[in-house]
Amino acid sequence: MPLNLAEKYRPETISGFAGLDRPRALMSALAAEPYPSAWLLVGPSGLGKTTMVQALAKQISGYLHHIPSRHCNLETVDQTVRMCWYKPMTGDWNLVLVDEADKMTPPAQLAFLSVLDSTAAPPDTIFFFTANSVKTLEMRFRSRCRLVNFTTDGIEQPGVKLLARIWRKETKAPAPDFAAILKAAEYNIRTALMMIETEMIAPSTPEELAMQHEAATAAAVSESTDGLSPARKAWITRRRLAAERGAA
Repeated sequence: MPLNLAEKYRPETISGFAGLDRPRALMSALAAEPYPSAWLLVGPSGLGKTTMVQALAKQISGYLHHIPSRHCNLETVDQTVRMCWYKPMTGDWNLVLVDEADKMTPPAQLAFLSVLDSTAAPPDTIFFFTANSVKTLEMRFRSRCRLVNFTTDGIEQPGVKLLARIWRKETKAPAPDFAAILKAAEYNIRTALMMIETEMIAPSTPEELAMQHEAATAAAVSESTDGLSPARKAWITRRRLAAERGAA
């Protein structure tokens, strides 16, 4: 039985990602010709924003300064930027990755305003900020970053091929409906990989997959409609599921 498929099959190169054509093209171009810049990677959790930056760092042999989610405060920003004024420990580039930048403290966000200004930025440094949403990020901050949207558009076909390939490598059991699993996972590859782990233990019925998809849809709607009443969220969920059935 495999252990943590999402970790085992984490892409190590930019070309190894399923879907994400636009982000892959942008990051591949940056890897080929890196230059001092700041990038804001926006999209739902689990699409590979952090992993893609890590893959880029490997491709250009850059030194990655990783600030985990909820650890980005003023002290951390000052300390990290100070290190970037020195030659990196490996390679020619310092890469700063701030996870869930939309949750950084207000002083940290203000500190980055001057750091990302071309007159105050450390040399040979590329900044990456991941975020699920830009609602809490000031326009002044966003205007200093190149926006890269991570979406599930076009991910179904390559996602199904990826799940099928991993399944064949890990087990000889009859293959499940990978398209249904991907749909139930809201086209989130990380979630889908965790789901096929459980499928290897005990296969789900089509009805169970449909229920999982409905629950995932309700959770996604709830997250994206904060402030609305429960009744309104339920109505949006029903409309979304009905639209999917009509398009099938």
